[in-house]
Amino acid sequence: MNPLLLTILIPAAATLALFFVDASAKRAIRSIATVATALLLVISIGMFVGFHAEPDTWTANAGAGDGAHGYKYGFEASWIEDMGLAFRLGVDGMGLAMVLLTALIIFAGVMVSYSVEKRVKEYYICLLALVTGVFGVFTSLDLFFYYFFYELAVIPMFLLIGVWGSTTRTVDQNYATMKLVLLLTAGAVMALVGLISVWSEVGTFNMVLIEEHEFSTAFQMAWFPVIFLGFAALVPMWPLHSWSPAGHAAAPAAVSMLHAGVLMKLGAFGILRIACTYFPEAATEYLPYLALLCCMNIVYGGLVAISQRDMKLIIGYSSSSHMGYVLLGVASATMIGVEGAVFLMFAHGIMTALTFALIGWFYDQTHTRMLDDLGGLMKVMPFAGTCFIIASMASAGLPGFANFASELMVIIGAWESNLWLAIPAILAIWGLVITGVYLLRAVKDAWFGEMPERWSKLRDQRTLAERTPFVMLTAVLLLFGFWPQPMVSMVEQGVKPLVTRLDAAKEQVGKAVKRVVPANDQPAREIRAVGEER
Repeated sequence: MNPLLLTILIPAAATLALFFVDASAKRAIRSIATVATALLLVISIGMFVGFHAEPDTWTANAGAGDGAHGYKYGFEASWIEDMGLAFRLGVDGMGLAMVLLTALIIFAGVMVSYSVEKRVKEYYICLLALVTGVFGVFTSLDLFFYYFFYELAVIPMFLLIGVWGSTTRTVDQNYATMKLVLLLTAGAVMALVGLISVWSEVGTFNMVLIEEHEFSTAFQMAWFPVIFLGFAALVPMWPLHSWSPAGHAAAPAAVSMLHAGVLMKLGAFGILRIACTYFPEAATEYLPYLALLCCMNIVYGGLVAISQRDMKLIIGYSSSSHMGYVLLGVASATMIGVEGAVFLMFAHGIMTALTFALIGWFYDQTHTRMLDDLGGLMKVMPFAGTCFIIASMASAGLPGFANFASELMVIIGAWESNLWLAIPAILAIWGLVITGVYLLRAVKDAWFGEMPERWSKLRDQRTLAERTPFVMLTAVLLLFGFWPQPMVSMVEQGVKPLVTRLDAAKEQVGKAVKRVVPANDQPAREIRAVGEER
């Protein structure tokens, strides 16, 4: 059976199967979720290993021209022929990187969730439904199903945070839940309006065919901001970011892992897959301004993280800061910059999943995440403390981790793009310094120094099942840190057609600008003439 179809059917089938399991059979419920997500991980690794050997799908029979994506592992089944709707699946290098990321995090998240005792059946139903939507977004090649899965990925978050989340001294659970859902829904509706405009212009939901449609410059300039901002709310891009740290802080551990590790990537993925791919001319005009917002994400997010004492809020604002690097790579519109952005989406997802899982481990025992309440935890939790230090060093961009390689690619891409992006590139470097400040302080205050007597009974991860998710995520960070080429070469296959389109759009805009240069005393007339031609 088609492996991409399995990535959707397996979690969907597991979700349905849990409805028929008795709520008191907690062990059976956890086993079903574990087996399902383990299968997803095996399938995703298999696709990753065999990606370059898999022939492209649809590039020829869709009539795609130069610059078209070569989607692999394709599947298509007609749904409503009169509307041209079909269940189309396929991935390029960008999509498969996100599929592998999702499979790694959901498997780790299910194992971390063994400590959940409240309404276990409903918890795993929501968790598996959410990940079904995530896989659907990363693999869909039909706009209708793309948006359907996009909404499916957002809706379960309301229940997962609202029911299984927590209220602390810094975050109110109900407030964080409502704010997250309302802001993300507003962004989704804005994106929907833009997607409907694309469909009305082209007359098809087939995303492969839409890529080959040449939208007018006026259409692109009008609708790029709408679709971009709709997806940017989920990134989250400043100033649309405030829902994210609160959502992280209120959510249970596995939900924070999926929230920061995967859901935030849906927004950046939508910007690359739809906004920049469909509207390359508008992207070349708007992306330089995006670089300014990236600076706010990077610097402002980092400075706010320094002022926090709640460890989840520290990592929450840190995530907003690091997503600024992703947006900076997108704004560079260079091969190495965009490759770095996608690679960083993967690396950041693994790193934040590891960090939130560790915070969840000791929060379940201490019921506090405040640095002022902690201290000396390394004495009783050496394994967890070591993993936390590793995750912190990865987040700070220490060489040897995937985050370093990807962030370096982003900064180089921004630097070589143009003078306009040189300043954001410099600020991005200083952002790494800011990251080191709040992470090293968190490590010192939580894991070293004097330990309050009440924490002397805390338990470290000891069993194989308890250590597996942490060892796995740490190994992935190191593997692609020391050997990034397999990931980079796969991502390049998906990024190259996009950058080719953006370069062609730059050349077209450049030619138009040259024609605007006045050769006589009538510059205004020539400018108007160029505007009419475009």
